[in-house]
Order: sequence, then C-alpha cells, then structure tokens
Amino acid sequence: QVQLVESGGGLVQPGGSLRLSCAASGFTFSSYVMRWYRQAPGKERELVARIGPTDGYISYADSVKGRFTISEDNAKTTVYLQMNRLKPEDTAVYYCTAVLAAIYDYWGQGTQVTVSS
Repeated sequence: QVQLVESGGGLVQPGGSLRLSCAASGFTFSSYVMRWYRQAPGKERELVARIGPTDGYISYADSVKGRFTISEDNAKTTVYLQMNRLKPEDTAVYYCTAVLAAIYDYWGQGTQVTVSS
C-alpha cells in the first residue's frame, strides 16, 4: 500500500538547521509531484515547496525562499527538505505529499518542527 513516512523533525534553536526526509513506497515515485506542506496551530496550511516529476521543476513559498531546499532521490524514493536559518515562525507540523494529475493525492502523517530558544 502507499506509504509516506516523514522523519527528521525536532526542536532546534533559531538560526539552526534541520533536514526532513520522506520515504515513499507503494506507487511510482518518479511519476508524482512531491510536495512539502506545513501547518501551524491556528494557521492555514501552507505549501512550502514542491518538486516536479520529470523536469525537476522546483518552487518555494516566498516565506522560505533562500532558506529551504527541496530535493529527491529517485533511487531511494525519498524526498528531502533541507531547512536552514530556521525562524520561530517556521514552527509547524510538516507533511510530505505525493500527487498525480490531481487524482491521486497521498499524505504522510507529519513531523513536528519546533524552532525555539
């Protein structure tokens, strides 16, 4: 069955870094758009970054441009989110998703990222 398993979240001080991983299985990874969303308490869900299936198209939310980097390893069917220069406002649950043609839309269980001193 389809699985998206996030890892790498935790508590970090402002200015620090974390790398989130999302291990995917149960579908043709290379055909899907992979995305990272986040949701903080009381806030709207936000699309943080996405990476295209074949052309490597990448985009970021303005709030994370220049600080976050999305990448994927097709051989390992894993997508990553490298987060640098973290800010308290980056605190949220981060979700990995996989979407194909707006028909198939899979979500992981989420991983908590807390940025605090």
